[in-house]
Amino acid sequence: MSDDFDDLIDPDDANAHAVGDPMAQDSLFDAPIMAEQERMVEAILFATAEPVTLKELSDRLPHGCDPAEAIVHLRKRYEGRGVHLVKVGDAYAFRTAADLAYLMQKETVEVRKLSRAAIETLAIIAYHQPVTRAEIEEIRGVSVSRGTIDLLIEIEWVRLGRRRMTPGRPVTFVVTQTFLDHFGLESARDLPGIKELRAAGLLDNRIGQVPGPTSDPEDPDEAEGQTEMFED
Repeated sequence: MSDDFDDLIDPDDANAHAVGDPMAQDSLFDAPIMAEQERMVEAILFATAEPVTLKELSDRLPHGCDPAEAIVHLRKRYEGRGVHLVKVGDAYAFRTAADLAYLMQKETVEVRKLSRAAIETLAIIAYHQPVTRAEIEEIRGVSVSRGTIDLLIEIEWVRLGRRRMTPGRPVTFVVTQTFLDHFGLESARDLPGIKELRAAGLLDNRIGQVPGPTSDPEDPDEAEGQTEMFED
């Protein structure tokens, strides 16, 4: 009986299914079709924040897959789309098309509170412009840090004025159109006076001397005198 059963088995088939035969192992792990490999690579790249190398793809994909060929097909498929498959170094990743990058931008308003030093410096410049750093420090009674004025220039409330024709030719500071527009002023002459500030509760009564206009900046005689003191 056993001899008859052995006759039914092809010796070649028996060898093909022998344990440890390489050909037998390969047949047990047939690679998915290329369309399926593309889907697998696509899924991995979409789910991974960082670019993925071919080696990393190969380690994740089933045995026998060719991630390099799948990448080639995917890159062609995403040509002209809103998302592109790009090469980053020796890795690959999906990135937004360059011409659509503006859609990803989000503008936010950052509210920054000015320090007391910045507010005092701004007030002195507004009421005494054009004014030099030395004059600001003389009025405040303390030194003015470079960062304070840099901040006011950065937010475009203060700009550099003309240099004064005195030894060292120090630069002056004046308020900008942006400053006037922010506070609804037509010119620096429209700045509120000391009495108005106190009446509105915006001025501390404990302050003895408050920066105020030293002269009418639009007075013809005063303007002529300033012309001789400044240069462009």
